[in-house]
Amino acid sequence: MPQQVSMGATLQCSFGMTPSTLVVLPVKRVCCEGPLAANIMDHVPLVNIMPFGMCTSQANPEVAAATAAALGTPTPMPCVPATVSPWAPGALDVLLANQPSLDNVSTCPCIWGGVVTIVDPATCETQIP
Repeated sequence: MPQQVSMGATLQCSFGMTPSTLVVLPVKRVCCEGPLAANIMDHVPLVNIMPFGMCTSQANPEVAAATAAALGTPTPMPCVPATVSPWAPGALDVLLANQPSLDNVSTCPCIWGGVVTIVDPATCETQIP
């Protein structure tokens, strides 16, 4: 059974070079094992999802430009998450702030082709359907 995701969860992007941490704002939220519980709408870049170090996606214009300037040598550039759509699928049976709760099997796409996954949900015991 999936686990509830809370503030402080460890995230990883498939094109990022380092993990990141999920931030949950205290707006109409409940706590889960201490920290605030997340829902699928906690996907806003630089608010909920912080940078993943350096980006290696050639679909990212900054990476493509740096790679072209380096005569084709892949050149990572600083990550600026571009997660414009919510986490999916979420726990549809459990609502937090009128949105499906975020579980540890959900993913969030980045427009540069990366997929953000949850490595550690920051909860140990809370499972959701």
